[in-house]
Amino acid sequence: MAENMQPDNLDRGILIALMDNARTAYAELAKQFNVSPGTIHVRVEKMKQAGIIKGTRVEIDPKQLGYDVCCFIGIILKSAKNYPSALARLEALNEVVEAYYTTGHYSIFIKVMCRSIDALQQVLINKIQTIDEIQSTETLISLQNPIMRTIIP
Repeated sequence: MAENMQPDNLDRGILIALMDNARTAYAELAKQFNVSPGTIHVRVEKMKQAGIIKGTRVEIDPKQLGYDVCCFIGIILKSAKNYPSALARLEALNEVVEAYYTTGHYSIFIKVMCRSIDALQQVLINKIQTIDEIQSTETLISLQNPIMRTIIP
């Protein structure tokens, strides 16, 4: 594994192109960057081994699947030692799509997707607030997501 790999301009160009369309053929990238397809393959493999490229995925629009409510929930744990068990319980909930261990007021900050406000209420009452390790929660409902991007290499 190539630790602390510093991508050069070609690597950054490949990353940007793959971020735009991860299905772009290496031959097409090779033409775009005026190198051989083998060079593209080697560069991509090196970035995978270095952990820069963690995988590829299909991007889903939750609203198209009926998930109209996005919210963020700040969680205060009863004790810091409860973090691993609380996290395991939260990870088991399909509605929890992201979780962060944070500093400041909240111990854990999670992103939750639900089909409706009623569904969110059920998740809060019957799932999240039944986790013994949780002292309290604060829910912030997202009205829109005007900026959504990843880091540009």
